[in-house]
Amino acid sequence: MASDFARMNTEFEVVGGYLSPVSDAYEKTGLVGAVHRIHMCQLAVQTSKWINTDPWEAIQPDYLPTAKVLDHFEYEINSVLGGIEDASGKRAKARIALLAGADLIETMSSPDLWTQTDLQHILGDFGVFVVERAGTDLNDALDSLKKWEHNIHRIPQVVPNEISSTKIRNLVQQRMSVEYLIPKGVIEYVEENGLYMDEEKEDGGSGDERSERMDGRK
Repeated sequence: MASDFARMNTEFEVVGGYLSPVSDAYEKTGLVGAVHRIHMCQLAVQTSKWINTDPWEAIQPDYLPTAKVLDHFEYEINSVLGGIEDASGKRAKARIALLAGADLIETMSSPDLWTQTDLQHILGDFGVFVVERAGTDLNDALDSLKKWEHNIHRIPQVVPNEISSTKIRNLVQQRMSVEYLIPKGVIEYVEENGLYMDEEKEDGGSGDERSERMDGRK
């Protein structure tokens, strides 16, 4: 949806996208080990022509705010790789942006949850494409973020989709089918490794329980 929106409503040309799983230092209840989440993301996008998985954030020993993760992509793509190659063979600087759900943007409007420095860096310097989500009042959230509205691209859900990772985990825990809800390769990996079968005991090999991410990003 985000790629179609950018193509039809902006001057951007989407050349690639990355899934960036959080590190184990995220400390969220029920979060399985990074090695599992990296594999599941890789399986989920293995047939995509433009979406990849970047394990860098996931293998970090410390928690990383969203702004620092975006800095990582900026550095690797534009400094290390020298940008992207256009049709003529010339390299140009890529525009890095965050893709998020409406619930994340809603947290950005909550006082004291995100620092103003991080909001300025994320919304002002990078920008965000935000997908509408049922149950989230995006209008109220965007009203409090008006100073960055030129950099916030709101994407309507053409086909409403309420599938969430929490709902998937709950179905798996109850031994209910998740076929057609997530890629078959991911389902097989979850079953083979016994993930999410018992959320109360699941520790993903870390031995710690997890809590909500401090900067609101999942």
